[in-house]
Amino acid sequence: MAQEPNIFSGLKVVDLASYIAGPAATTILSDFGADVIKVEPPDTGDPYRRFYDTPPNPVSEHNYAWQLTNRNKRSLALDLKSPDAKDVLARLVKWADVLVTNFPPSVRAKLGLTYEAIAPLNPRLVYADISGYGLKGPEADKPGFDITAYWARTGLMQVTHDEGSPPTLPVPGIGDHATASTLYSAIVTGLYRRERTGVGSHVSTSLIAEGAWAAATWIEGALHGAKFYGQHNRKRPPNALLNPYRTVDDRWLLLVAAQQKDWPVFVKAVGLPELLNDPRFVDGHARARNSAALVDVLDPVFGAEPLAYWKKVLDAGRVIYGVVQVADEIVNDPQMLENEILAPVSDPSIGATHTVNSPVQVAGVRKVTPTRAPRLGEHSAGVLGELGYDAAQVAQLAAAGVVRGELA
Repeated sequence: MAQEPNIFSGLKVVDLASYIAGPAATTILSDFGADVIKVEPPDTGDPYRRFYDTPPNPVSEHNYAWQLTNRNKRSLALDLKSPDAKDVLARLVKWADVLVTNFPPSVRAKLGLTYEAIAPLNPRLVYADISGYGLKGPEADKPGFDITAYWARTGLMQVTHDEGSPPTLPVPGIGDHATASTLYSAIVTGLYRRERTGVGSHVSTSLIAEGAWAAATWIEGALHGAKFYGQHNRKRPPNALLNPYRTVDDRWLLLVAAQQKDWPVFVKAVGLPELLNDPRFVDGHARARNSAALVDVLDPVFGAEPLAYWKKVLDAGRVIYGVVQVADEIVNDPQMLENEILAPVSDPSIGATHTVNSPVQVAGVRKVTPTRAPRLGEHSAGVLGELGYDAAQVAQLAAAGVVRGELA
């Protein structure tokens, strides 16, 4: 089905990146109509094709991870290590408006893929790179995943588990998807600069930079010599009104009633008006000193009723809180559906009725209807034809093992 013209219709993107962060950035471009060619190794493809089948990811017959990050793209299976691929790469660079890579600097140099090497081929190219630890310093070539560079290195993993428990694994890709949004913004900034100056540029970000930005409030505190609290202890928190509580049906809600103005509203909503006269809790400083005592008061109160009861009570009292939702609730969340955070798809072969939308919205613009993510090399013949190769040349490249895919 033909798509309606969109913001980035006609924008040509070469996606040389693997796994999540770089490809997710080009997914956002594709959601607004960009033509994205996904370049993959001929034999194995992007290793992310097999990520969904790797524990601890949820088990499914559908390759949901690949679909999420590579919808709307075309796949070209090309061996960039082959000398015969240099001409194909040069034609791709000349064709493209944007090129995205996450190869380490040393690998880019070996492949002739540095910005300095390819910019002369296309002065208008916006060259975007994503790295684990940045392009400078002794760790520029060090492999980095979001779990290592984003979560562990920046200290996020240190503060996202309770006192006495070891660091735990977050949902894979959290840092990658956050970094993808930043890389997308860098690409758009580069495109805007090109509109102003007529020339392209080299834009970049890294997982470690994104992790530091995510943890910036506390890192900035460290830069100013701030004194930190210890790791969170639910029974002895710095603030009992910014704390999780368990309901009688074994569900969790996160209470966020931490401002002074919230206190009288909260205690009246939960049926504890007598606490207003309790000297232990008279103000924020007193409540902080006696946070463990306040948790001891609140635990049996929240633990006496089910989650549905507390949602009704807290909503009626306009108390800020969040429910720790489970998977079935998330995928059927009416707020997410109404705002198309979970966007409908029309292709039944995808294996789902909805997909997770990219987070950028433009009023009055409908995004591209998500298409099926490509098979490895599915579009090799078509892409090579667009680059000027005739059938005999395509066959020659295939015979040499430079390209593979559906070439007939």
